Amino acid sequence: MALALAAGLAPQAAFAQDTDPAEEEATEDEGDVIIVSGFRASLESAVNEKRNSDLILESVTAEDIGKLPDDSIGESIARLPGVTSQRLNGRANVIAIRGLGPDFSQTLLNGREQTSTGDNRAVEFDQYPSEIVNQVVVYKTPSANLVGQGLVGTIDVRTVRPLEAGKRILAIGAKGSYADIGALNAGSKEFGYRANATYVDQFADDTIGIALAAAYTDEPYQLQEFNAWGYAGDGSAGAPFVIGGSKSFVTSTQLKRFGVNGTFQAELSPTLMLTADAFYSNFNDDSIKRGIELPLGFQAFGTTFDPTTATTTPTEFGEFATSGTFENVEGVIRNDIFQRKADLYSGGINLEYEGDDGWSAFFDFGYSRTDRNELSLESYSGTGYNVGVGATDTIGFTSGTTGTSFNPTLDYSDPNQIVLTDPLGWGGSRVQAGYFNDRIIEDELFQYRLGVKHEMDSFFSAVSFGLAYTDRSKALTPDEFFVLPANGATEVAIPSQFLLRSTDLGYLGLGPIVSYDARDIIDAGVLVLDRNLSNDIPAKAFSISEKLMTAYLQADIDKELGAGVLTGNVGVQAIHTNQKSSGIAFAGGQQVNVTLGDDFWDVLPSLNLSLRLDSDWVFRVAASRQIQRPQLDDLRSAIGYGINNNVAESPTGVAPFISGGGGNPLLRPYRANAIDFNIEKYFGNGAGVVALQLFYKDVVSYIDGSRTIFDYAGLPTPAGQTPATTIGFLDSEVNTGGGDFYGAELSMTLPFDIFSEALEGFGTTGGVGYTKTKVADANGNIDVIPGYSEWVANGTLYYERGGFNARGSVRYRSEFLADFTGFGGSPTRRLARAETIVDAQIGYDFDGGPLNGLSVYLQGQNLTNAPFVSQFNVPVREAVIDNQEYGRRFLAGFTFKF
Repeated sequence: MALALAAGLAPQAAFAQDTDPAEEEATEDEGDVIIVSGFRASLESAVNEKRNSDLILESVTAEDIGKLPDDSIGESIARLPGVTSQRLNGRANVIAIRGLGPDFSQTLLNGREQTSTGDNRAVEFDQYPSEIVNQVVVYKTPSANLVGQGLVGTIDVRTVRPLEAGKRILAIGAKGSYADIGALNAGSKEFGYRANATYVDQFADDTIGIALAAAYTDEPYQLQEFNAWGYAGDGSAGAPFVIGGSKSFVTSTQLKRFGVNGTFQAELSPTLMLTADAFYSNFNDDSIKRGIELPLGFQAFGTTFDPTTATTTPTEFGEFATSGTFENVEGVIRNDIFQRKADLYSGGINLEYEGDDGWSAFFDFGYSRTDRNELSLESYSGTGYNVGVGATDTIGFTSGTTGTSFNPTLDYSDPNQIVLTDPLGWGGSRVQAGYFNDRIIEDELFQYRLGVKHEMDSFFSAVSFGLAYTDRSKALTPDEFFVLPANGATEVAIPSQFLLRSTDLGYLGLGPIVSYDARDIIDAGVLVLDRNLSNDIPAKAFSISEKLMTAYLQADIDKELGAGVLTGNVGVQAIHTNQKSSGIAFAGGQQVNVTLGDDFWDVLPSLNLSLRLDSDWVFRVAASRQIQRPQLDDLRSAIGYGINNNVAESPTGVAPFISGGGGNPLLRPYRANAIDFNIEKYFGNGAGVVALQLFYKDVVSYIDGSRTIFDYAGLPTPAGQTPATTIGFLDSEVNTGGGDFYGAELSMTLPFDIFSEALEGFGTTGGVGYTKTKVADANGNIDVIPGYSEWVANGTLYYERGGFNARGSVRYRSEFLADFTGFGGSPTRRLARAETIVDAQIGYDFDGGPLNGLSVYLQGQNLTNAPFVSQFNVPVREAVIDNQEYGRRFLAGFTFKF
């Protein structure tokens, strides 16, 4: 029995799609047709894509129109071998390939580069509704004609191609969601829903096709978070490690997202195809964050702690206080808002010519834009203005491996005791009762591509040449204000009409706290906004321009050998980069607008060879030069500098000289030389595969925060003293030496019916990956790479037969340097502990009768309620920084295909 599955497509044809996997058929003889559908068809499509591609890749295909195997794109990708994710509010929103985080990969939509809802290049996958996606391909090796490639991989998200669907399809779907952790904040919800619809049709004798897909999401996500400022003490008996402070929140997020995608195809002639795509998404992520901030072991703001009264436990690194009491604690009650709104626009036009004389060509135009506003509104309240004025608390504590719990004596839910004010005097002479930070980001990208290909009957089966031009700009404008009590007051009572149901911090032992929406209180004039005029604000702004001209030449290989076929490609890609950054330079009290930048070339040769034996073994080798562009905010030109009289620090040995810090618009990309070797064995009529992947990257250029020599010529001289030279140093991100990055992945897709017909419908898929890095920072020390996990693993056990389907999935990643949101919305990184996530799904597909075409299913996510935990630099397991608990999520839904 031979499976008639659609062949994988080369990157230059990334605009074409596989057929609907639910319609794939296996034919033993004429009239004997077995339909393979659902998850099994999705797996078989992925195995087929892997087998037929000349690149090393992984893929996931929709089980049916509008139905990926998981609730989100990120979760579906995270189940692929060597791939994992990081959670945001419980959602898998960014992807790590081969142990490295999202800053080291590139994401495409229908083969085109995309803007993002984040600060940098990494696409957050919850910006795309999963219901509009037909397939996702993860390229682990590049080829010359793969434009927009990343250092560890390139992710291509693909939508439906109507002329390849082959028939009219109308599908609708809906699902409801429930979070068992409950509605934690007043105004939040515990139930949510999604709805989607897809229409595909062909006209004019199948020469014109349209595909329309729309999806709407309105879902809550809940989070109970413990967060520590840090840990005081040095581990000695008189100064044990002890929690230095706590800032813990209950967060309720409501995600509302509307996405629509459309594709138009027209076969203008037997040799000419026109394809036009358009995608729009309105993304609104509104979070309520309520909690208490407590100054503790650092003994600042009047807090006292007597270590002789504490219970301590010995650790490898010193004594750790597991319990004790803090006195004179003045807490800050927080009622914060974090709101992210984004509009995404993406689309393009592709014109493809394929002649009958071996010549083919294409032209493609792509456009992507993201307009984003990210508001962080902090509101403070407490027992009185400034330290020593209001009532203080005596708080007992117990610290363990999941954080710290407390036993207070004050009632933080009493509105007669809690007032709007600056409880710890953070504002100095200003009564700072909060902070308003609106970050306005505009990200726009144009891309033009053309290519020509000629097929030949020789060792080289085809030769192709292409050009691409990409013009991207991204700008951040901060708009920040202090929040003050009106009329110059030092404190003001919370108006009773704005008081909401108390938020319960019982999971920390702190009990209920007063709750309100600061936006309502500001609108009422009880609190007012006062613009922050500090130089720190314009220093955060940046405007980045990046223009790339890419040319490639590639020869494809297809040569029959005695026991099989040798296929592959060899080529070279040359990229000219022109990058510019505009911002403000600060020299003492002076400000000046500056534009700095650089231009340079990268030449990227690549080789992909696959020896395909008649015995269903495939041996692959790939070698390439790879790059990944710097984070966009690292390229900002906003810097601050002044006179330095320390001759010992002078890079020229003379003083006075100029030193400063800020962005680095002269950064070059990460660069690496890579080699991959794969062994793959296919079986079960092409439905199963076992693959071993070995890879090594010689990282020749890395980016790390350090000090670099910098010429300040052309910038204003700091007032008051003339430097002896304009050559000084700049503390910034710099290009450093490299190191080694290597590892192995073992993956398998195994249908159990190869062992016995009695096991028809059972199977498993998954993989495990090991990665090791030895990359040096600017000082020659081994650096911790953001997002790097030494081990990643995932596995799914499934059953699908007679309409019934069930599967359970688990994914694991070892500890890694994770991205968190820091003060004012700026990103910060902390070491996250290893985590294991367990999900499951059951469903039934009706085949025949009045319910023909209906599929119903029930999903459970994070069934073990695994927390997301980050560790403080003190290497003591009890020294927790973050412990985020999301609860379990359950979803029930249906799809109906007419």
